[in-house]
This record gives sequence, C-alpha cells and structure tokens, in this order.
Amino acid sequence: MSLISEKDRQKLIKRKRIAFLFSKLCALITWTSVLLLAVLLYQVSSDGFGWVDWQFLSSFPSRFPERAGIKSAIVGTLWLIGLVALISIPVGVSSALYLEEFAKPGKLNKFIEVNISNLAGVPSIVYGILGLAIFVRFFALERSLLSGALTMSLLILPVIIIASREAIRSVPMSIRYAAFSLGATRWQTTWAHVLPASFPGIMTGVILALSRAIGETAPLIMIGALTFVAFLPAGPMDSFTAMPIQIYNWVSRPQQEFHDLAAAGIIVLLIVLLLMNATAIYIRNKTEKRLK
Repeated sequence: MSLISEKDRQKLIKRKRIAFLFSKLCALITWTSVLLLAVLLYQVSSDGFGWVDWQFLSSFPSRFPERAGIKSAIVGTLWLIGLVALISIPVGVSSALYLEEFAKPGKLNKFIEVNISNLAGVPSIVYGILGLAIFVRFFALERSLLSGALTMSLLILPVIIIASREAIRSVPMSIRYAAFSLGATRWQTTWAHVLPASFPGIMTGVILALSRAIGETAPLIMIGALTFVAFLPAGPMDSFTAMPIQIYNWVSRPQQEFHDLAAAGIIVLLIVLLLMNATAIYIRNKTEKRLK
C-alpha cells in the first residue's frame, strides 16, 4: 500500500518541476550577469588600456586629453579611504561589540537593531544630502576631505556593524564560558577571546564596505567634491577630488578622447580596489592562520 496518495504524488512532482525550473532560471540570470560584466570589462579595457601610462598616472587633469591625468584623483581617493577606514572601522566594530556582548535585550536595543538594518538599504544619495546638511553646513567643515570621509563613513557603517555582529555571533559560547570560568571579566573575555576569534569575519565585512565606499559618486557630488583639481590635498581640511568624480567628469564631456580617459580611469580604479582588497584579505588570512 502506498504511503502517499496519488494527489500528493502529483503535487510533489509539480514542486520538483518548479524547483528545477527555478534553479535553471537562477543559473541563466547569473551567467547572463557574468557575460554582461565580461563584455563591459572588455569594452573598458579595449578603450582605456592604451591611455594608461606613467604620464596618465603622474599628471593632473587638463582640458586637453593628451595632457590629462588622474594623479590628484588617486591621491584624493587614498586620502578619503584612509580617513574612512580610521573613522568607520573602530566605530562600527565597537558598536557591534556593544550590541552583541554588552547591551541588554529590550525595546531600545531592538529599535537600534531595526534602524541599523534599515539604514543599510538607504540609497547613497540620501547620505550625501545628510552629509551636506550636517558636516558641510552645520559643522562648517566646508567641502573638505573630512566632510567626505564622515559622509562615506555614515554610508558604510551599517554594513560594517551588521557583518561584525554576525561574525561575533558565530563565536562559540564555549569560548566565553571557558574564559568566565577562569575568572575573566566580560570585557577581558570580549577583548582577548571573542574579538580575535571573530576578526576574519569582521575583516570580510570591512572589505565589502570599503569596496562600496571607493566606488561611490553620488554622496561626493552632493557634498561638493571638485571635478577639476590641479593640486594634491595636504590635510583633512583641504579640497579634494576622487577617482569616481574624475571619471564622471570625463564621461560627461562630448569628446571621444575623454570617454577613453574615463575608461582608463576605471581601469586604475579597479586596480586600486583589487590591491586594497588583496591587502585586506592577506591580513585576514594571516590572522585566521594564527588563531588556528
């Protein structure tokens, strides 16, 4: 005697067919996206690779394509990402540690968690408007590197906090109990055991967050990052430009030569992004091996 009826068997067959079709649809969408990315990379490489040379890397922007370079944008981007990392990583990781290890469950804690999750999905242009209103105008930081770094830090803080909380949450409770049983305080347990054990996961979140920050254009446009800079910033209060802003400026021009320069700028931006990510991944892997 069959354990399931014919009707249930037909439903099961239908569900398996739907699951199969859905998996194929997901695979089709994934490979289509990969193909489009490959086409875009090929187009950018073919248009801009011939422009990437030492003159391009060591020259300031110019109204003449053959003299234009991306030097000020590279230095401005490195300044910006450095300041963003100095601001967002300590604040984000500390917030995650507090919410996971020290905050007591309650309505206030739940309210903070919900808002952090919502902020992670807010469009970047909203953070640009917020940065313009608070940092540029209210605190009178003007259109400086510090204003840009604070604005971009607000943009990526929710990502860092959420990723860090997940990494901290994944640390086994047995590690905490072992430290408590030896007389360690909660702070000593968190600092000496929980934080090192969760460091690889935290670094993964930091890599993703900084990768988003390095390619954002809308917030920097809102706070007034310059599109033509013929000098290098010497401090956090100086005016600046960044590679996404410079690329946007070249793309907006009608001449084909400037479009090719924009493609060359995209190549340099990708190289800087890959080098930055490779460094962070190396640090994460070294820390993970040391913990093991």
